[in-house]
Amino acid sequence: MKLSFNTWVYSSFPVWVPAYPLDEVIRRLARLGYDGIEIGAAAPHAYPDYLTAERRRDIKQLLDDNNLAVSSMLPAPGGGAGFNVASANPAERAAAIDMYKRVADLCAEWNSPTLLYVAGWQVFGTSRAQAWAWSRSALEEVADHAAGHNVTVCVEPTSADSNLIDSCDDTITLIEEAGRPNVAAMFDTFHTHYRNEVPTDYVYRLGDRLKHIHLSEADRNPPGTGSIDFVGLVQALRDVNFDGYLTMEIGFSRRAVDPDDMARQSITYLKSIL
Repeated sequence: MKLSFNTWVYSSFPVWVPAYPLDEVIRRLARLGYDGIEIGAAAPHAYPDYLTAERRRDIKQLLDDNNLAVSSMLPAPGGGAGFNVASANPAERAAAIDMYKRVADLCAEWNSPTLLYVAGWQVFGTSRAQAWAWSRSALEEVADHAAGHNVTVCVEPTSADSNLIDSCDDTITLIEEAGRPNVAAMFDTFHTHYRNEVPTDYVYRLGDRLKHIHLSEADRNPPGTGSIDFVGLVQALRDVNFDGYLTMEIGFSRRAVDPDDMARQSITYLKSIL
């Protein structure tokens, strides 16, 4: 298993500060010893509309120079333009699908094997069945596009932030209905805690569908500073032969954070377990 760090806490999503250029974040995470970086495709880091071809090449070179892999990418799921694949607004759904496709293109350029999929949210006035159908259709289209880049699309249940794909069961059902070989699963310990569920249950139930994972305490603090049993989680991941990235997605819910300290605490603790 390899260690990766999500860029939200270093960027201006969803709060505006702290904010650091992506170049700086790459250098800092490499210096701290991370194997990978999970890049959020939001300004100022990797919003596709703001990246020229030259800029994309420069980022790839910087990643190579610092021996840092792109473990995964994800578009900003809400705010601004929205990007809700389950929206009742067809223009918003189309824009969200297009954004996922363009982030899949970035995955290909930067050798990222994984694109994370937040399945959208049910808006008042839309039935759950209809929101689900729109999300499934979007997932199928995104997955077909990503397949051309050998990119796996991982569905994430986001119970604390959304209302459509809440649970392990929802995730499995959506994957099976999509019926695409490059659609898999991930989960975040933050969301399992929100549902008062046991993270290891997700590991065993998802089995070989599980290709990615986010680690966070209940309050988006670094692993090892709260009540979640990460020792047991790592053992469960070993039991199912998980060999993907353990990715820290922490700190971004508030302004009063020190990103470097969070990244340092996380890698020190996880290495002590591994």
